[in-house]
Amino acid sequence: MLLALVVVLLVTVLAPPVLAQTRNAAAVTQMRLEQSDDAVYLNAAVQFELPALVEDVLDKGIAIYFVAEAEMFQERWYWTDRKVAQATRHMRLAYQPLTRRWRLNISPLPLSGSASFSLSLNQNFDSLADALEAVRRVGRLRMGDPAEIGDDPLHQVTFRFRLDTSQLPRPFQIGVAGQADWNISAERSARLAVEKQR
Repeated sequence: MLLALVVVLLVTVLAPPVLAQTRNAAAVTQMRLEQSDDAVYLNAAVQFELPALVEDVLDKGIAIYFVAEAEMFQERWYWTDRKVAQATRHMRLAYQPLTRRWRLNISPLPLSGSASFSLSLNQNFDSLADALEAVRRVGRLRMGDPAEIGDDPLHQVTFRFRLDTSQLPRPFQIGVAGQADWNISAERSARLAVEKQR
């Protein structure tokens, strides 16, 4: 009887963190390389659900930040793989209470100062679901020139996506430490062929 009580107690104490981790699980569902005349681009899709706690913070007008990073390597049999390209995209999602719209800023630089906002693409959305769809689709991430990347038939690509809590206001950075609701991240590595655009 005592053993059963201990098991029930352990399950109720340990199960919520495990459930929170599986609920916030993010996954990279698609990666594709394409080459146009001027550059090689990576297209990726990430699947994740925004936890209710993060939605509440957004509803109060506090912006959240996402970062998508990609690296491309040239495989070498005689040495470690050589990094031939690297790209980063920063995204800032915020609710605008006056207009009741969602604003997404996209930039290759961190969106922390006013100067970086002048270099960003801004999109407005009527709903949070529409804005999150734009965040989940990382399209035309410029990896580099075709001459720099080389003409190997397959390229090793590593793609990472995460919710960047380091750009939150300081009081939130202290409060989110160790909370599973704020841990949204995904990573995937694959050997991809470059598809030529016509």
